[in-house]
Amino acid sequence: MRIFKLLSAFFKVNVQMSLAYRADTVVNILLNLMWLGWELLSLNIIFNNTDTLGGWGLGELIALLGVFRLVNTMMIAFIWPNTEKFNQSIRDGSMDYTILQPVSSMFLVTFSRITVWRFWDLILATVLIVVGVNMSAETTTAPQILTFILLAITGMIIIYSLWIILIALTFWFVKFDNNVTILQALMDSGRYPATVYPAWLRIIVTFIIPIAVATTIPLQALRGELSAIQIAVFFAVSVISFFVASRVWKAGLRQYSGASS
Repeated sequence: MRIFKLLSAFFKVNVQMSLAYRADTVVNILLNLMWLGWELLSLNIIFNNTDTLGGWGLGELIALLGVFRLVNTMMIAFIWPNTEKFNQSIRDGSMDYTILQPVSSMFLVTFSRITVWRFWDLILATVLIVVGVNMSAETTTAPQILTFILLAITGMIIIYSLWIILIALTFWFVKFDNNVTILQALMDSGRYPATVYPAWLRIIVTFIIPIAVATTIPLQALRGELSAIQIAVFFAVSVISFFVASRVWKAGLRQYSGASS
């Protein structure tokens, strides 16, 4: 209950911050719609010249775009806003105040800043997934939908765990400001199925920086392409990833010397 109360408090504070700049919020939403229109136009241009892309049709690519925007929205709303703040807190010692709070410091670092207006994009992402699945004319069953939701969550957990590990390196390398630049740059690769990329890049976005695990893999589950063993493996990887990230975070906290040093 305490966690939910904290989330509610963080959300209210960030809503108030967003309402203080209403015009910016409206402009950002309109720009977001503009980019969505451009992305759909780009897909239309591609499929005017081909019937499939990496074995995926137009409807499936629209659904994949929805999954990508779903994952990307969670990263933009929760993760990226807190990266710069965390890096600065390590340098100026204000991380002391976070550590002294009677709640997980990893939780506080993750949710203290939320880009509230981005939740609008969750609605757009859901619409894209539904429309794309309907366009692909594939029959989806309740187990496939549940598996899709499970793997989408596990994919987000894996990327979140990777983010925690990357920012935790700041405990050892204080000037490590570009710790998530590569992760941000590779996020865009999730707009397209992993099958369109050459083998070396497919390995990177699947196993090293697993963008495809959060985008392509859940949609493959929705298409019924994954076996029970594969689903279990991806779920196990997410659990292991989160465990490793929490261990690295705790090791970093022991390394942190505070503002008094």
